[in-house]
Amino acid sequence: MGGFIGFGWFVLLIAVVIVAAQKKLSRNIGTQCLGNVMRVDIGPLGGKILEVAAVMNNATVFLTPSMASQCGLSVTVCQFGNARIYASLQNCFAQTVDYTAFTTTLKLHLHGNQMGEDELYQVSETCLYTTWASRDIICERNYMEVSMKRAAPDDYVLPKHPAKGANSRFGDPRQDAEKRPVEAGSGMNTLIITTRAPRLLLRSPKTSPETYTQIVAGVPMTVVKTSTLFEKKWLATEIDAAAACPILEGSVFFTAYSISWFLPRHIDPLISSGHYQLLEVHMGVDGQKLDAAEMAARQYSLTVSDMHIIVEIPIGAVGGYFKSHVQDGQYLTSYTIEPMIEMLWTEDSTHGDTRYKVLLPITTPLLSRPPQVIDNTIPEERVFKVLFGPFSSDVALINITFPSEVLSEADCKVRGINVLEQMYPESSSKVLTVEVPFTDQVVLQMTEMGITVYILDITLGLVVLPELAPFTHTAYLEAKLVENVPPSISGACDYQNFYVLVKYGTHGFNFQTTVGKQILTPSLAQQYSFMENGTHFSFAVPFSSPDVVFESVQSSTIRSRLDVVLKNPETSKTIKEFSMSCNNISPLTECFPNGTMTAWAVKLESVPSLNPSQLTLKDPTCGPVFSDDHYAYFVFTANSCGTTRKFLPNMMLYENEISLPDELERKKQDSKNEEPEFELKVSCYYDINKTHAVAFHARPRRSQPYAENAKGELQVEIRLASDDSYSAFHRVEDYPVAKYLLQSLYFEVELMRSTNSKLSVELENCWATLDEDRTSQPRWNLIINGCANPVDPYQLILHPVWRDDRVQYPSHFKRFEVSMFAFSEDKETLSRQVYVHCDVVICDARNPQGGVCTGPCSNQENKLKGQRRAVPHKDSVKHVSSGPINLS
Repeated sequence: MGGFIGFGWFVLLIAVVIVAAQKKLSRNIGTQCLGNVMRVDIGPLGGKILEVAAVMNNATVFLTPSMASQCGLSVTVCQFGNARIYASLQNCFAQTVDYTAFTTTLKLHLHGNQMGEDELYQVSETCLYTTWASRDIICERNYMEVSMKRAAPDDYVLPKHPAKGANSRFGDPRQDAEKRPVEAGSGMNTLIITTRAPRLLLRSPKTSPETYTQIVAGVPMTVVKTSTLFEKKWLATEIDAAAACPILEGSVFFTAYSISWFLPRHIDPLISSGHYQLLEVHMGVDGQKLDAAEMAARQYSLTVSDMHIIVEIPIGAVGGYFKSHVQDGQYLTSYTIEPMIEMLWTEDSTHGDTRYKVLLPITTPLLSRPPQVIDNTIPEERVFKVLFGPFSSDVALINITFPSEVLSEADCKVRGINVLEQMYPESSSKVLTVEVPFTDQVVLQMTEMGITVYILDITLGLVVLPELAPFTHTAYLEAKLVENVPPSISGACDYQNFYVLVKYGTHGFNFQTTVGKQILTPSLAQQYSFMENGTHFSFAVPFSSPDVVFESVQSSTIRSRLDVVLKNPETSKTIKEFSMSCNNISPLTECFPNGTMTAWAVKLESVPSLNPSQLTLKDPTCGPVFSDDHYAYFVFTANSCGTTRKFLPNMMLYENEISLPDELERKKQDSKNEEPEFELKVSCYYDINKTHAVAFHARPRRSQPYAENAKGELQVEIRLASDDSYSAFHRVEDYPVAKYLLQSLYFEVELMRSTNSKLSVELENCWATLDEDRTSQPRWNLIINGCANPVDPYQLILHPVWRDDRVQYPSHFKRFEVSMFAFSEDKETLSRQVYVHCDVVICDARNPQGGVCTGPCSNQENKLKGQRRAVPHKDSVKHVSSGPINLS
């Protein structure tokens, strides 16, 4: 077998056994022979660069990436820096005996890390493989390979052009006067075609120009086909070789909890006879086949249908790993796994059997699985114990922030604050536990009537490695020490459930629990996933449970509440009451491009006697298409059921209302029912600047059109950008917008619909309030007389505006950034909404009015001294506001 490959990067190794190490360094390198593929596990690279050279006939050849794909070698490096290599048994460097034993020898050089010594190894391994099929096909990350049994004797071989459909650059090799012996490989372009009795080998990089894409049973596949002509004297034999491999996009689909991979059962480009029979199908991970028991333990699923072979893998299952990401300050993860499918089929006696193997690395889209905070504090031990997680194992703790100070992990150890890390290798995740003694100075204490309350406010500063992307995770805990500790209740929410934790207190589990309006019976406890461990119990209540009440609704959220009451079963006296309210993100209104509108009406706690089935739209004949005791669902169009419309800048607003008919309202009033009226507004915004093609017929008018003289007014808008690129902005329906303490707010003010380059907008004054009323108090001054607030100028940054595809006149724009700390006078402010207002002056270079029109921060000294300045004409001052913005 001829040919070689090599590259000088860290992504290539072959199945190995360590023979020598020059510096006597120990590295746990493992190897496995996996059928017609070998796998090598190098272990963590530790930041070093791996250079690999192949040893062949006493010659050393350094390897390159392009040759790797031509010679049957590939690599993966996981988030922990562990390198794993795969190689075809017929790779270009393998020495074979009787086509049953394959040996490869490599030299490895690990270097580049200043913290450690270079590592040098020479490694070699032999894999046995005797179960060759008439045709063996391998689909790897960077190449595809087909090995075929040869019926022809040792003779001369001429590779022909690839079969029809390939993007070929081959000429007709039969026009070449020189014939090549069968032991030589023809590496024309990017294809490798080699022959050695008794096999013919074709290998192609997946990106080769000779490949093309074909849809097979709805699955896109990369295909390469060639024909090879064997000639000896007057005898000529032609052998067709083909490989087809699935493409990730189009064959893999994701849900929130699973991965589904579809592979055609009948791969048309590889089957040329009418008789076809599938003999075997196996599944594996990382090139290793799994038996039925292993697949069941990992909850993998392999299904064979008439059209497809389907693999389903739960996200987070053993065999894959999670990778952490930070986006807009939020912690996200992705999951990566490398499944394998191996098939064996047979055709007629002429074509024989085919063994087909695919190794496909799969990574999910970003997953939102926020880490939790669990309070494991036992007050009698006088130590706060709080658990954070789970995090992926690539997350590192940098520091811990308390209200009074910031401590590193080393500082915490000196102070007696324990930071514990617990790993879960099977899910590549970990949790962090922080233990803070009640006596530490960061713990606040309040004592009243013999009860001491200990308070811990803690924020973990974390980063994702190796990107060093920062994010935080916060907890607020209280612990009480009393002689007679009563039961306590705490809870949390995610996007589906309320989670309730009840601690027994001094006297143990001797109380009756009521959830909503029902007693927590054994059957109800089973329904709510009740768990008990001797000191406390927990359960989970879905948002849709009848024990949950709805407090309020907004355009995209429902605020729900769960009430839990603990009572003395003998006296019926209340021991503990607990209520927890959470926002469930659930759009109540959907607006479709064809004008269809849908809306959910929710029965609120404030109207307990409401029957949702009696609700109607403005037109009382338009009732719900579905209703039950909690909901009513409406479907209508923009021109029906009393829907009205309004024209707004850049958009059109369609509105309707859901309420009880007038007759039912009158009956309520006659019965002196003092319940509030139920009324829910339904709104849809449509962009009126979109262009649609329409057809119409013109009629002659009786008179000529005319225009009236009118006075126009320049329009100014303020908008909130997603980030400092000012390329994406929050829409009207996005408000209130949620922002966090570590984030900044990016505002843009624009003079709309003006093409006068002589005009400019200037920010005279900008400020923030807690109320929509721009004159309300308290007030935070951001810009005063065109300049950042001189009391604290570092909270605001004015950004320059440059011309681009969206900005034609930079003078028509003003941009500024406000730090969230600008509104952090006290903790109460941080949990409230703010509105930002600006007085905007429109300046004309042809008729300057003084003041802010004379330039940025002009006459700054006079402004600070309170001297008079020129006042712009009142018609040139515009008032704009943005909000509300929720500060968290």
